[in-house]
Amino acid sequence: MEYHEIIEEGVEPVSPVGQYFNSSALCIYIIGVIEFEVPIHGLLMQAMSLLKHVFLPINPRFSSIMVQDKKGEKRWKKVDVNLKEHVRTPILPETLESNDKWFQDYLSRISMEELPQSKPLWEVHIVNSTTSDAHGSVIFKLHHALGDGYSLMGALLSCLQRADDPSLPLSFPTLKPSKQESKSTKGICSSFSWLVSSAFYTVADFGWSMLKSSIINDEKTPIRSGNVGVEFQPISISTMAFSINQVSDIKSRLGVTINDVVTGIVFYGTRLYMEEMNSKSKTAESTALVLLNTRNIEGYQSINDMLNTKAKAPWGNKISFLHVPIPKLKQSRTSNPLEFIWEAHNMIKRKKQSLAVPLTGTLLEMEGKLRGQEAVAKHIYGTLSNSSAVISNLVGPLQQMALANHPVKGLYFTLAGGPESLVISIMSYMGVLRVTFKTEKDFIDEQKLKSCMQSAFERILKAAKEIPDKTRY
Repeated sequence: MEYHEIIEEGVEPVSPVGQYFNSSALCIYIIGVIEFEVPIHGLLMQAMSLLKHVFLPINPRFSSIMVQDKKGEKRWKKVDVNLKEHVRTPILPETLESNDKWFQDYLSRISMEELPQSKPLWEVHIVNSTTSDAHGSVIFKLHHALGDGYSLMGALLSCLQRADDPSLPLSFPTLKPSKQESKSTKGICSSFSWLVSSAFYTVADFGWSMLKSSIINDEKTPIRSGNVGVEFQPISISTMAFSINQVSDIKSRLGVTINDVVTGIVFYGTRLYMEEMNSKSKTAESTALVLLNTRNIEGYQSINDMLNTKAKAPWGNKISFLHVPIPKLKQSRTSNPLEFIWEAHNMIKRKKQSLAVPLTGTLLEMEGKLRGQEAVAKHIYGTLSNSSAVISNLVGPLQQMALANHPVKGLYFTLAGGPESLVISIMSYMGVLRVTFKTEKDFIDEQKLKSCMQSAFERILKAAKEIPDKTRY
């Protein structure tokens, strides 16, 4: 069935960021995986009903294609949707040595495939295959032009319910800062020294960001091949999990935030891998590009609230990026791995005083008006390719979810289509932090990388347990 245009007037313009992510330079996808703790036989019909009656009505973009008008402006054009062309149910080969390997290869392959521009830019894959992690999985592939992780997570949650009581809403970890932190920040903000520091950090961070996006490349290391056309090379996707309780224990003992701890573990594990693969790279100049949600929010809003024109957390791509240097593996940090947590804490605290993120957003907007969206897309492509890794995170619900009465065991996501060798995505769900690695296949040893991350976590946990828990005093 072909997609026929059914609306001639009033089509929605594509946002600038949506155009960046669907251009000749960039084509970025968000890949989400839902794992079930029970077999999912018969889920197909229920899923089709949810897609038709819940998913499609959430946002017109799910029933639209991106078209270009006579003036060259891109717009969302509403079309008829044939759900059967968007839902795939792969059949496992009869001779199969490992379901886990088959699923990993399948996930990696479909992540690399481009979605046809003649159809709405999303797909769902219902995989009725038992792996070591789940009795079945549903894979969502959504083009980043449709929205960012916050928007698409909101859409996904609209199709899910609380497993224990569907009448109750899902709840999420609070994003509010502690009272002590709030008071401290308020006092600093009122001082002249904070204003001076903010101005200095803004200039430094903004200047560094511009240089990293244009002329300064990270060194070639075991996590950055630097090859041309990395986005077209085969990828591998794998995951590992950490206990939020143990991460919270580290946080309490050090008096930092969950984000500080996770960032420190990721940086330490990355450097351990770099050292193991090439000892000289432990002190190489390497940068992580951290994707940030720019909404001023404390949690997820309902879909209706997101689509409100006056929403505090509107639908769309409300993201920016921040260059963060990956701390080098010096001798002091080898003997005391907590140095990576303190380094992450200090960097994040300092970055909060900088206005480089909104300033970068303003610059990209001005560049788009002067040179066009394709030029900005090439600028972002350069930013991604010049960095060593991309880091993104989402907050998931505290309670177990269910899809059509099938309890959800696990949930994770990643990004695909970008010109980087390593993407690290982090998501919380039911007391577990799921870390996902999207790596350049046959370049990064994903099993060794995961082993180094596990080692980093264990070393940091062991060192933190030697410090008294500050929350008990």
